[in-house]
Amino acid sequence: MIGIFDSGIGGLTVVRALMRELPQYDLLYFGDTARTPYGNKSADTVRRYAHENTAFLLANGARLIVMACNTASSVATESVSSAFDVPVFEVISPAVAQAVRVTRKKRVGVIGTRATVASGIYKRKIQAMDPRVRVFSQACPLLVPLVEEGWLAKPETTMVVKKYLLPLKTRQIDTLILGCTHYPLLAPVIQRKIGRRVHIIDSSTSVASAVSAFLAARPDVDETLSRQGGARICASDVTEQFEKTARQLLQRPIILESVRL
Repeated sequence: MIGIFDSGIGGLTVVRALMRELPQYDLLYFGDTARTPYGNKSADTVRRYAHENTAFLLANGARLIVMACNTASSVATESVSSAFDVPVFEVISPAVAQAVRVTRKKRVGVIGTRATVASGIYKRKIQAMDPRVRVFSQACPLLVPLVEEGWLAKPETTMVVKKYLLPLKTRQIDTLILGCTHYPLLAPVIQRKIGRRVHIIDSSTSVASAVSAFLAARPDVDETLSRQGGARICASDVTEQFEKTARQLLQRPIILESVRL
C-alpha cells in the first residue's frame, strides 16, 4: 500500500494523481486536519508531526510514503527518510525538475506557505539544476485556510489570489510552481490571474509520475505493494467540508475515518 499524508485536505490532490497514474494500487491517506495548517508552525513541530504521520501510515500497512505536504517536504524529508526504512517521496524535487525543464525565459515563480518559502528550498534546488534560472517566491498564508473552508470560487478568494500573484506577474515569470498541494484546487483562478501564457506546475502530478517511474525501476519495492485499487481516507478531524471536498475531488464513493495519533 502507498501511504500519503498532508496537513489537511490538499494532499487529496496527490491521491487523485496517484489514482490516475497507478489505478490498481491501494492507497492510504492521512490528512492532519486537526492540526492544519503546518505553514505557520516551527520546523521542529512540523518534523514531529511528519514523524507521527509516517508512523501511523506504516502501522496501517503502508510500504512507501509520499509526503504530500510542501511544508513537511521542505523541513522534514531528511529526518523522515533517516528514521524510517522505507522509500520516502517528497513533492518538491519532482516539481523542480519539471519547472527547470519547461521554463523558456529562465524565470520561475513559486507560491507556498510561509514555512516553505522561508526554507528557500525551491530556489536552492532549482539553481542547483540550472544556475541560470531566476526564482521569485511569494508566501501565500491565506490560501490554505480558504481551501480548507471550501472557498474555491468565492470573490474574496479571487481577490486574495490576485494580490499574492501581482509581485510575480510584474517579474514576468513564464513558469509558476504551486508549492502547496492545496493550491491545485485553486488552479483555475490562479491561471486566470497569473496569465494564460504562464506554465503552471502542479506538484501532485509531478510526484505521482516520480512514484510510478520509481516502481517501474524497482520491482523489489513494487512487489511489496498491494493492488486492489482501494483507497482508505483518514483524517485527524473529519469535518463536513473535508468530506464534501474529498468526494468532489476523488469522484468516487469513499469512507472517511476519524483517527487519533
